[in-house]
Amino acid sequence: MEEIRRKQLTKKETQKRLMKRLQASQPTGAILFISIIVLLISMVISLGLGSVQISWRTILEGLTAFEETNTHHLILYDLRIPRVVGAALVGAFLSVSGVIMQALTLNPLASPSIMGVTSGSAFMIAIAFAFFPLSNHYQLILWSFLGAGLGAGLVFFIGSFTKRGLTPVKLALAGAAVSTLLQSLSTMIALHFNVARDTSFWLAGGVAGVRMESVLVALLFAGLALIVAFALSRSLTILSLGEEMAKGLGLKVTVIKWIALLVVLILTGTAVSIAGAVGFVGLVIPHITKKIMGLDYRWVIPGSIVFGALLMVWADTLARIINPPYETPVGALTALLGVPFFLVLARKEGRG
Repeated sequence: MEEIRRKQLTKKETQKRLMKRLQASQPTGAILFISIIVLLISMVISLGLGSVQISWRTILEGLTAFEETNTHHLILYDLRIPRVVGAALVGAFLSVSGVIMQALTLNPLASPSIMGVTSGSAFMIAIAFAFFPLSNHYQLILWSFLGAGLGAGLVFFIGSFTKRGLTPVKLALAGAAVSTLLQSLSTMIALHFNVARDTSFWLAGGVAGVRMESVLVALLFAGLALIVAFALSRSLTILSLGEEMAKGLGLKVTVIKWIALLVVLILTGTAVSIAGAVGFVGLVIPHITKKIMGLDYRWVIPGSIVFGALLMVWADTLARIINPPYETPVGALTALLGVPFFLVLARKEGRG
């Protein structure tokens, strides 16, 4: 009896210490405010860069006094603004998805690209192009949602057969296998049905050619998911401490997990419908955000939105200016950052 009592006291003390650490890790709003200002400045700078350079003065004139006869104004409104806003949204959606996935699985290697969610979305979009070529953007987003669920389901199904449970590295390996399979199937479908030109954009990743109508539709779908993610932030903070502790604190773990998983599928599916299979954003940004903003998800989620948007805006900008007038796939640039990051994390978790 005394031993049980001692264990309960130890558990309570641990809970108190962890909650104190979370409260102590909360930063002021200054970091978030400065990050938002940097993001807005970066977006304005991005508007002027590309194969056609647009001056600050022309950008200001285009935003305040648009002229249909001015070529630079047309480029600004038809091409640059939609792709810059689209890049920011894609970065935000993928980052929040990664944050939620890492909280749900307690896996630092979890992300939409590594867990097969992104590849699943791209695979279903390839199916849509092959069998339903007249699909509009609303329908493509729905296909992308289904693909996200397919990819995640396959990864967890394969991972469930492993001994000693789903360790971070095993889950990452299962995700890599499923991603490779779905990407290969996507390429095969694209070549067989002669839609390789249409699907190559989604497989490479990028926001070139994005229209404002598509961006608004995507925001309509994912906006509600972001609101739900904010509402779940406190629950995710508790869940990130472990399921047993979360249940001990009265959290309905199963309900929270299902709602959070639905949010991940919506955000990832929407991101892929805009920019294709852009990888590693959902892996890198959550870790960077936690280092800067602390461990409380009420700060981590808004921080990941801003930092993810910032990464994608600059990745898209570099994609335009590295080899003008040709476009470099954004997915290749994010992989240059993400692959070394993943290898370091995998090595660390493998030792653990």
